[in-house]
Amino acid sequence: MSHLSSASLLEDVMPCPVAGTRLRVLSYNIQVGIATQRRSHYLTQSWRHLVPHPARFSNLDHIAQLLQDYDIVGLQEVDAGSLRSNFINLTEYLADKAGFPFWHHRINRRLGKLARHATGLLSRIRPVKVAEQRLPGLIPGRGFTAALYGHGEETLVIFNIHLALSRRVRFEQVGYLADLVNRYPHVILMGDMNCQPESPELRYLFRRTRLREPMEKFHTFPSWQPKRNIDHILVTPELEVRQARVLHHSFSDHLPIAMELVVPETVRLGR
Repeated sequence: MSHLSSASLLEDVMPCPVAGTRLRVLSYNIQVGIATQRRSHYLTQSWRHLVPHPARFSNLDHIAQLLQDYDIVGLQEVDAGSLRSNFINLTEYLADKAGFPFWHHRINRRLGKLARHATGLLSRIRPVKVAEQRLPGLIPGRGFTAALYGHGEETLVIFNIHLALSRRVRFEQVGYLADLVNRYPHVILMGDMNCQPESPELRYLFRRTRLREPMEKFHTFPSWQPKRNIDHILVTPELEVRQARVLHHSFSDHLPIAMELVVPETVRLGR
C-alpha cells in the first residue's frame, strides 16, 4: 500500500496507458463510522465523536465492502488517528480493507488527542501527482485534495472537497475552486458541498466553469430520510456518464453517491 504524500510527483514508475477507460467513482461522507439512524442520535450519541466505540469498526468494515467495487473514492469526515478512532488512520484502514494500493488523507482540523478531522482519497490507479490546499474561510481547516492522472493537455483531475456550513464562505470557496477547475480539460469534483444544486453558490460554480451535475434529483441527507442533495459528483462535459445513483448504505448520516463514466481516449490512465 502506498501513502501518496502531499504534492508528491510519482515519476519513478510510469503507468501503462489505457485508452477510453471506464472509471467507477464514489463519494461518501462516512461520519467517522457512526451509523446515525435518527435525528435524536446527534444528541444521544454525540459522545461517539469523541471516544472509541466498538461498533465504529464494524460499520467501517461494511463501508469497506462497498468501496471494493470502485476505482477512485473520495471520503469526507474521516479521522487521521486519534482517541475516538483508537489512534488508527481511518483512510489507511479503509484502503487496506478494500484493497486500494494508493491512498492520501488531508487533515482539516486537530483537536489534540481527541480528534483529527480529515478527508481521504483512495485510488486503484496510480496518480501522477497528488496535491492538497487550504480553501478560504474564517476557520482554518477546510481544504481539498486533487489527484492528477495522465499527462499534458489531456490530464484528468479529481478533486475531493468538503465545503463550509456558511453560505458566504461557500461562495468564496467555490470561486476559488472555479479558477483551479478551469485550468484543466477534464475534471471530476466530488464531495460534501453542504448545498443543493439550485443553491446560489452552485449556480455560480456552474456559470464560472464547464462542470455539470448529472444527478441533481437524488437526495443523500439525512440517510434515514433523505430530503436534501448536498453530496455531489460534478463532471466536465467530455466525461461520458454511463450511470449515476445514490446507494442505500446507511452507515453514516449521509448516503454515498456513485458514478460510472468513460474518459476520452486521449486521456491516458495507468492501472
